[in-house]
Amino acid sequence: MIWDTIANFPAQQLIAFMAGALVLNFAPGQDVFFASACGIQNGPRAGALAGLGVGLGVTFHVVMATIGLGALVAAHPEALVAIKFAGAGYLLWLAWKSWNAGEIDPRARAASSTWNIIRRGALSNLLNPKPVLFLLAFLPQFTRPEFGPIWQQILGLGLMFMASGTLVTIGYGLVGGFAGAVIGKRLGIVNRIAAVMFAGLALRLVWK
Repeated sequence: MIWDTIANFPAQQLIAFMAGALVLNFAPGQDVFFASACGIQNGPRAGALAGLGVGLGVTFHVVMATIGLGALVAAHPEALVAIKFAGAGYLLWLAWKSWNAGEIDPRARAASSTWNIIRRGALSNLLNPKPVLFLLAFLPQFTRPEFGPIWQQILGLGLMFMASGTLVTIGYGLVGGFAGAVIGKRLGIVNRIAAVMFAGLALRLVWK
């Protein structure tokens, strides 16, 4: 099984992998900023749920890399461009909604749909082509034929990367939520900050 294969890895190999994964997870990127923006806008709970949704999106990318679809998508630049612009459009739509949301009602924060927030986090990650390229470049560096089937190694390492990244992103979302409470709720300033962050993510996705 998958975890039996992972158990064949030397301890130093797994430590090196997890160290690299954590460095990459803690580095601010689209997922971190997205969860933070959701937290700023709707509180710690929303930030944590957005981080959970991002983790679900990463799981999809891990499965794609495992079965080879990630390599297929990466081999067709037009597909990556289409995904990139779809993701930017989605983030701009979120920015527009946030900018025009007005003042934040604490009751609206509490009523935010759990599934809706998770779905937004997952979509944000799914519509970002960079995880496909990243996983294809990062995970194979730690695989060895003598450890077992390569697909099991890719899937196991990918799930470990997803788990650590999800916890880190949830943490960022929680911090963003508490920061939003400190910033204040008057004059819709929290919604405006979230809108600027979403718009900045869209531009970053297109131009970087």
